[in-house]
Amino acid sequence: MNSKEQQFFGIRLSLLTKQETVAMILNAIANQHSLSHCVVNVAKLVNAQHDEHLRSAINQCDLINVDGMGIVWGARFLGIQVPERVAGIDLMLALLKEAELKAWSVYFLGAEAGVLKLAVQNIRQQFPQLNIVGWHHGYFKDNELEVVSLITAVKPDLLFIGMSSPYKESFINRYSAKLKIPFLMGVGGSLDVMAGKVKRAPKWMQQLGLEWLFRLSQEPRRMWRRYLVTNAIFLYMLGKAKLQ
Repeated sequence: MNSKEQQFFGIRLSLLTKQETVAMILNAIANQHSLSHCVVNVAKLVNAQHDEHLRSAINQCDLINVDGMGIVWGARFLGIQVPERVAGIDLMLALLKEAELKAWSVYFLGAEAGVLKLAVQNIRQQFPQLNIVGWHHGYFKDNELEVVSLITAVKPDLLFIGMSSPYKESFINRYSAKLKIPFLMGVGGSLDVMAGKVKRAPKWMQQLGLEWLFRLSQEPRRMWRRYLVTNAIFLYMLGKAKLQ
C-alpha cells in the first residue's frame, strides 16, 4: 500500500481526487501500462465482509475509488481522509472525453443487448469522434473465452465493463492479463444510465449522499435490500469500529 491508499474494513481504498485519478489513468494508457479499476460503495463494502471472493477481487484491482458518499463520510468518521467521491459514471465520461481527444479506442461490455445498443448510440451522439471499436452484451457466462477473444482481436485502449458485482470484478481479475488492455474499468450500471434506462439523481441529492434513495424510488423491489439493509449494517460497523 502506498501513501495514497488506506485499508477500510478490509478494502484498500485509493485516497485520490477525481483529477488525480484521471491523471493516473491517462498516464497508464499513454504508456501502455495495464491498469484495472473498480469502485466501492456501501453495498459492495458490506457484501465484501462475508464474500471473500468479492473482497479479494476488489483488492486485486490496481485502483479502487470511493463511489458513494456513505463511504466518504464513514471513512472520515473513522479518521481516514477520503478527499472526495469519485463516481464511476463521472469518471467514465471524463475518460471518454479524453479518449475522443487523443483518438484512443474504446470497447463496451455489459448490460442487455438492447440497452447496450441505446447506450452506444447516446455515447456516439455525445462524443461523435470517439473511436468505438466494439461492444458486447453482458450475458455470456458460458462463452467467456469467446468474448475475450473478440475483445483482444480489436485491441481497445479502454474497456468499460458494465456488469454486476461480484462477477464484474472477478472477470477483470481473471482476464486482465489475457486481455492486455491499458485500462479496464468496472462501471456497473453506468451503461443503463447512458441508455436512459435508469435516471441519475439530481445534483443536490448526489451532494447530500441521497443518490441511493433516488435509485431505490425507481426500483424499490429490486433495490430495497441492497440499500436499506446494507446501510443499516454499515452504520453498525462504523459504530462498533469507533467504540473499539
